[in-house]
Amino acid sequence: MNDVPNEIDASKAPLLDHLIELRRRLLWSLAAIVMAFFGCLYFARQIYAFLVQPLVAAGQQELIFTQLFEAFFVEIKVALFAAVMIAFPVVATQLWKFVAPGLYAKERRALLPFLLATPVLFIAGAALAYYGAVPVALKFLLGYQGELGGIKLEALPAAGHYLGFIMQFILAFGIAFQLPILLMLLERTGVVSYDQLTSARRYAIVAAFAIAAIFTPPDILSQFMLAVPIILLYEMSLVAIRLTHRKRAGRPED
Repeated sequence: MNDVPNEIDASKAPLLDHLIELRRRLLWSLAAIVMAFFGCLYFARQIYAFLVQPLVAAGQQELIFTQLFEAFFVEIKVALFAAVMIAFPVVATQLWKFVAPGLYAKERRALLPFLLATPVLFIAGAALAYYGAVPVALKFLLGYQGELGGIKLEALPAAGHYLGFIMQFILAFGIAFQLPILLMLLERTGVVSYDQLTSARRYAIVAAFAIAAIFTPPDILSQFMLAVPIILLYEMSLVAIRLTHRKRAGRPED
């Protein structure tokens, strides 16, 4: 019975070490975001000027703010949004350094490509949103301007509302492009199987259009611009999983 307290104390020591290590990694991540935030705050107007280019290209030449503090908070949000994007590699690296020591070498080799692919896929999704989906959505939404019963109907978007609009597009497309990583990780860890993913293809198509309907305006074209890439990424995930199975089994690829 006297050995029980010693065993409890011994189990507490590794847990305390892990908590200290986690705190250190979180502090490094927070420091990276804070430093990036102050740097982005200095260039907040230039960053926002870049974000409004699709609106300018759609023919809108004016933004308003309806509250005295709205323009100030828009710059804060722009700086924070850009800081999180810029600091993400540092945050991901700190997360990897915290998790990697507890993994086998084989597991580290398996997970590292997923970690490296995450920012690449997010940037690809964000680029599709900025250069493709947002201009289409703006053209559709601004098309409601004109005469309405003898009254001029003119769009006067607020700076804060437009920022939320384009951030929603960028985040929705960037997160949607993480689908291959999510599916391959779920399959690798045994949560789902390749056969289950294949049989769920029709449900994935319905889910893709449902997600597109939630995060895009009601025009069909912009919904297709999000739903179709999600479906293609789902199919690419199935192909990648099948190829990894063949590689593990040592069978030649077709």
